[in-house]
Amino acid sequence: MNILALDTSMGVCSAAVLQVLPSARKQVLREAEMTRGHAEALMPMVEEVLAEARVQPHDLSTIAATQGPGSFTGVRVAIAAARGLALTCDATLFGTDSLTVMARRALVEGLSPDGPFAIAVDARRGMVYFGLFSADGSRLEGPRLCSPGEAAADLPSDLMLAIGSGARFLIEAAGGRDRMLTATMFDLQPGAMALSVLAAESTERLPILRPLYLRPPDAKPQKAAVDHQP
Repeated sequence: MNILALDTSMGVCSAAVLQVLPSARKQVLREAEMTRGHAEALMPMVEEVLAEARVQPHDLSTIAATQGPGSFTGVRVAIAAARGLALTCDATLFGTDSLTVMARRALVEGLSPDGPFAIAVDARRGMVYFGLFSADGSRLEGPRLCSPGEAAADLPSDLMLAIGSGARFLIEAAGGRDRMLTATMFDLQPGAMALSVLAAESTERLPILRPLYLRPPDAKPQKAAVDHQP
């Protein structure tokens, strides 16, 4: 099984190939931090990981993309690329949300929670993308867009750990409810390698990938343009 995974949903652009062989796994990754420019960076990364893995496009069995939430434009970049490549390569599609990918990446990078943990990502305007996960990274709730106070109100009694760029906001809100939390991995991002592993572990495949938007885009059509639409 050869999986190509793409992530452009937040602050990195990454592409990974995961080859699941009878006796081993081979992983190839390209990743760069960026807040914009994902569309220009992604396809060269795809070419590089395929070449290094010595995998031809027609040998791909599954193409995975992170579906959001995240950057409105960034989410669309990976999904559009995955759709196009899947048609060309006759590959199946896999997708999941950004926070689930972050949870898996956190565990791969050394997080060892004693119980459930929360992921809170700064969504600006006083809001966070929020999700709850079990110690093994399985999603318990979310993702959803809410205020830190709303998230703090829904924390399980045995949850003591929060990660992500919005974790500080969650700790502050929890403190107002006499809840003490520990926070770490403030710079955690989704990534294609963690996504590829999730795709390999899952039997679920999607007929089409759709973006997961939890808020409307910031850009609004100009009133004059709207008024003159036929």
